Amino acid sequence: MTPFGGNAPYDTPGREAARQRVNTWIRGHFDAVLDFDRVARDPAAPGQLRPAYDVGDHLHLNPAGYRALASSVPFGLFDHR
Repeated sequence: MTPFGGNAPYDTPGREAARQRVNTWIRGHFDAVLDFDRVARDPAAPGQLRPAYDVGDHLHLNPAGYRALASSVPFGLFDHR
């Protein structure tokens, strides 16, 4: 789950804690993970989107953010030849 810090009403301590728990669980239970949280979060404020990827509502990605997500997917992940 990507960050939503700064977006009302999503940005609450309980929802952030739940987002962290979900991401931790996902990272620990699968062979491969497309970690969009890692790609989209602001390193200086991990509960928020990178400013360069934020459409302005602190919840949705702009085109640059979606390009970053797409670019993070390894080409060979779905190739099972």
